[in-house]
Amino acid sequence: MNKLPTVLITGASSGIGATYAERFARRGHDLVLVARDETRLNALAARLREENGVAVEVLPADLTRAADLAMVEACLRDDERIGVLINNAGMPQVGGFLTQSAEAIESQIALNVTAPTRLAAAVAPRFAQSGSGAIVNLGSVLGFAPEFGTTIYGATKAFVLFLSQGLHQELSSSGVYVQAVLPAATRTEIWERAGVDVNTLPEVMEVGELVDAALVGFDRRELVTIPPLHVAERWDALEAARQGLMSDLRQAHAAARYQPQA
Repeated sequence: MNKLPTVLITGASSGIGATYAERFARRGHDLVLVARDETRLNALAARLREENGVAVEVLPADLTRAADLAMVEACLRDDERIGVLINNAGMPQVGGFLTQSAEAIESQIALNVTAPTRLAAAVAPRFAQSGSGAIVNLGSVLGFAPEFGTTIYGATKAFVLFLSQGLHQELSSSGVYVQAVLPAATRTEIWERAGVDVNTLPEVMEVGELVDAALVGFDRRELVTIPPLHVAERWDALEAARQGLMSDLRQAHAAARYQPQA
């Protein structure tokens, strides 16, 4: 019997999600693969079973649909074998803010914000009760780069980072590990869906390198893993500045520069 925790991966039919599936299968983990494309999921599952001798369950679902999201939530709540959740499913922003339809905005927030939050909420109580488990949320460096012009996408990824940091604060004392992975440009199908030729971009990381780096962070139990960041001290400095800002905000009165002039 496989004593390693089963890993549930969303957005698992291609790109980062499929690569996570390959890597965890090599480690001997059974898998639950979630995505919309059942044909691709089945093909991936068959290959991973044959190559690694692990059990792979396919769970076709569109996480922007309430019924499908509820189905995956139920799986996470009820299947005690699942000990790792990889919240990877997401969609890009197509065009600028002024060109977005209400439907496009709603779908992006549903997939990039609502789905990972609800899936984490579905599994966290069980993990906390057992004193183990891991939640990995795929964000993006665009979550702190508004100047790149992907306002909605970047905002959803900023949410993912904050969600991960908040979950860490609430769950770490119960033995639950939370990781935020923040890729930069990575060679996946998301660019084609956004109408961008990835070959025109100056620097793009290969998906295998991205996931392998993320797993190094996972094994080290990092809270925030930024695979393209060479100077780790820059993130440390940003965190230190944030903590300093927080100390300045604990004040009962408005700052002098905002006081009415006599």
